[in-house]
Amino acid sequence: MAVQQDHRWPCDSCGADLRFDPSRTRLRCEHCGSEQKLAPTPSPSLARAFDEQDLARGLRQDLPAQTSAETRSTRCPNCGALVAFQGANHARDCAFCDTPVVVDTGSQRRLKPQALLPFALTQTQARDSLKRWLGSLWFAPNPLLQYTRAGREMTGIYLPFWTFDAATRSHYTGQRGDHYTETRAVTVSVNGGHESREQTVQKTRWSLAAGQVERRFNDVIVLGSTSLPPHLGEALTDWDLTKLKPYSPDYLAGFQAESHTVPLATANQTAHQIMTRQIETDVRRDIGGDAQRITRLDTEYTQESFKHILLPVWVAAYNYRGKTYRFVVNGDSGELRGERPYSRWKIGFTLLALAALGLGALYLNDPALFN
Repeated sequence: MAVQQDHRWPCDSCGADLRFDPSRTRLRCEHCGSEQKLAPTPSPSLARAFDEQDLARGLRQDLPAQTSAETRSTRCPNCGALVAFQGANHARDCAFCDTPVVVDTGSQRRLKPQALLPFALTQTQARDSLKRWLGSLWFAPNPLLQYTRAGREMTGIYLPFWTFDAATRSHYTGQRGDHYTETRAVTVSVNGGHESREQTVQKTRWSLAAGQVERRFNDVIVLGSTSLPPHLGEALTDWDLTKLKPYSPDYLAGFQAESHTVPLATANQTAHQIMTRQIETDVRRDIGGDAQRITRLDTEYTQESFKHILLPVWVAAYNYRGKTYRFVVNGDSGELRGERPYSRWKIGFTLLALAALGLGALYLNDPALFN
């Protein structure tokens, strides 16, 4: 089976590689400054290319052949990211951990992205956002501050995500708690004696509850990558999926795109967990009262479907004392998440300074203590 061909974006004027420019939504040559329009959507059918896929068929791996393709990519030996290179790039540092990687010669058949959210932030905007965040950190080591001033480049990469739709009907049993108060007499000690006083206490009256709730879920989003820790990748939530575009290689010109490493079945389980949390909120609201207990919850999922999409992030990796710290900026909204090291020297000096200030204040209040 043929391997998907590498896409090239040569400049019509000088032949250098073009790059998608988020500020102008065009392809731009960084060598001579020439610009080209994105390839037009060839037909109305492509505009519907990111229609939902049937989940049952996806889990059975029984989707139409055109929904997948043979792709070449490289797996980072350090963090495991599976990155497909675009254009003529076949060797560079891993965007997620700064490890040098080279594209593999093997191929795998994977689901093709149906849609993507194009980059809206330029690298300059993302770098400025990162610089402001890093510059505001307390106890940051000096090399990290130098890192921000050096203006090191960030890597633009499209991360894989799954989205899930479902209609749910949930039957539940539980208990409804209604608060009430009672006044009772208590004995307290006062000036060596005992007094009787009234005290109001809150109690809860529990009653059985049962019922049914329904909810329609649309675009429950699950990260399809394991290259970022959950506290970074899953924390990026500010995505405007109404701006999704049918997948086109032109948007990837000059960027990287990671292939999904989280299987569809695993992502679907995560989506069900997300849905369950919302359903439990619905159940508690349906039970009513001041407190609720859910003893049983049975949910039926129907009309389940999914999409495989790519979302844009700017990534930087920084190595300090043998550990990698990652920073990610949402390429659509500018939302930022990051890890940061601490300078033990700065913390130590601060503690010493605070101790000295404390001793100085103590001396001023009572000099006799130091005689």
